[in-house]
Amino acid sequence: MNRVDRVLEPLFPRWVAQRMAARDVIQAYEAATVTRTHKAKRQGRSANASLQKDGRSMREQCRKLDEDHDIVIGLLDRLEERIVGGPGISVEPLPLDYSGNVHTGFAGLLKAEWAEWSLCPEVSGELTRPQMERLVCRTWLRDGEALAQQVIGKVAGYEHLHKVPFALELLEPDYLPWEYNDLSKGIAQGVERNEWRRVRAYHVYKRHPGDLIVHGLAQNTKSVPADRMLHIAYRKRIGQNRGVPLLHGVITRLADIKDYEESERVAARISAALGMYIKKGSPDEYTPVQNAKERSIPIKPGMLYDGLKPGEEVGMIESNRPNTFLEPFRSGQLKAVAAGTRSTHSSVARSYDGTYSAQRQELVEGQLGYDLLQHEFIDYWCRPVYRRWLETAIVSGQIKVPADVDPDTVFSAVYQGPVMPWINPVHEATAWNLLVDAGFADEAEVARSRGRNPAELKKSRMAEILFNRAKGLVFGSDAFHKFYGNKGNADNAKDPADPASGGNQPSKQARG
Repeated sequence: MNRVDRVLEPLFPRWVAQRMAARDVIQAYEAATVTRTHKAKRQGRSANASLQKDGRSMREQCRKLDEDHDIVIGLLDRLEERIVGGPGISVEPLPLDYSGNVHTGFAGLLKAEWAEWSLCPEVSGELTRPQMERLVCRTWLRDGEALAQQVIGKVAGYEHLHKVPFALELLEPDYLPWEYNDLSKGIAQGVERNEWRRVRAYHVYKRHPGDLIVHGLAQNTKSVPADRMLHIAYRKRIGQNRGVPLLHGVITRLADIKDYEESERVAARISAALGMYIKKGSPDEYTPVQNAKERSIPIKPGMLYDGLKPGEEVGMIESNRPNTFLEPFRSGQLKAVAAGTRSTHSSVARSYDGTYSAQRQELVEGQLGYDLLQHEFIDYWCRPVYRRWLETAIVSGQIKVPADVDPDTVFSAVYQGPVMPWINPVHEATAWNLLVDAGFADEAEVARSRGRNPAELKKSRMAEILFNRAKGLVFGSDAFHKFYGNKGNADNAKDPADPASGGNQPSKQARG
């Protein structure tokens, strides 16, 4: 209340109240004002309260779309390809010795043992690690979350399929009951937390609720400690207990697209059935005939029909299908779908008819979304799985850590998924070559940008070069022939890297 209002309040209280109310309306945010055209829908519930009401419905709708909707199937397929890829998330162990150098011997041992375990990492033995990761990734994005119980050591009734006693039991989010809430024990939606919101345990069904009717939570759930459970969830709010499907914001739009396209397909099929009619003329000239046979007109190219009676003419039932506005409308809707799912319009619509610059810009921006989801998948799933596997392998004695390995670096590793493909390989390779020559990048970074493991690439290159030299094959990729040997003659050249060969020493010009 300002000075004018204070002076006028004793004399004109109603007028002063109206002045203050009008002032509040003028100073308020326009978006916060509810009007006839702006309903101003609001959300004041917590993340858990909101999902408690709507989480199950959204998850089931997304699953149904993944079963029946080709656009959703293609969208999730593409996300699988860009986040996990065919080979899965590769793990490159990087243990260091006390000098700070990579312990190549121990790293190679870890790589070999990890590859062996990856052949059957889950309890059923049906899936390899890349297959498991793709399935978990799809469940995570479609359902909003996925779980896996870690089976470690000796377990009654289970026999491990490999030397390291560690396996994963994959669980759909249905195993975690939405209805299990006990605030006195800190349990909300099946997840038990302490006062600081740290997860203590997961209360999961013993059987899938879709296979068995659950009569009581106490008889059908078990408590799994948090350190024995992996829970990857797609969260959008602070304090969110359970995951929300990636498609949560576009479910309605996707369902509308499906219904609209189905209506257009039916209309096109009806219009494709050619229909003709015979106009009889004025009613005065038409005399009905009892038991008249149905007349038909044989249609063929260049036909001439002379079977019309006086006053008759032939008409055709015309159709405005296919709808010329279908493709622009569909394209606009799919752009909105792509914007709401961290994807790109070209990938969702499978349409690549833009210019080179537009396609590259879309690929670069889309890769940011793929990288974000990929790093979340690594943080939630891949890194915990690798570290627990390695811990179990060391404790069980299957892997012994050499004495010269720094214990603080035993679990160090680089995790890499699919990378952005090169649009113009010539330009990309030239740019990387300039960066490496200038010292702003290294060879390992270039190898990873192509989805290769640097150590494996080095081994492959060494084997290839040594084979070529032994067979007298000369290629421009081997600079040895340029700086050593008798004018590039591989038969007379000696390898300076091999002490046993007594190889030539490089000249000053070559060393420079």
